[in-house]
Amino acid sequence: MSRAYLIGKAPPLCLGYEYTDTPPYDAVIIGSLTLCQLLCFQEEAVLCALAEGKSVFLYTPGLPEAPKNRALSASLAAARRELKNWGVIFTDGGQKRLITAEEARAMRRTGRKPGPGAVLTPLAKEILEGSE
Repeated sequence: MSRAYLIGKAPPLCLGYEYTDTPPYDAVIIGSLTLCQLLCFQEEAVLCALAEGKSVFLYTPGLPEAPKNRALSASLAAARRELKNWGVIFTDGGQKRLITAEEARAMRRTGRKPGPGAVLTPLAKEILEGSE
């Protein structure tokens, strides 16, 4: 199983990774963030992973909200958009099932296709498209 650096709380669903807090790791999973962490995002492990082309996944139910403060809510939305622009892959654990490279290889061997709303890691996408 691939290793992923975990930030925050572990998501309650299996994302196909063994969590670690030390290098080496193949991806980064952001299980939760505080208001401050999201608004002033400077998580070194995430930035390094993105710079190195590693996958970074953010479990969206672990994100803070501020429904009673419009200005703060707008700032949080802008911070989420910035993370998406950087290449962070958002997943909610519901219909959007995360397909890892290991699962993609198994799917390709058996001729199965990912379900609707599935989120594929970049390598999984290459595997299913036949590039690997």
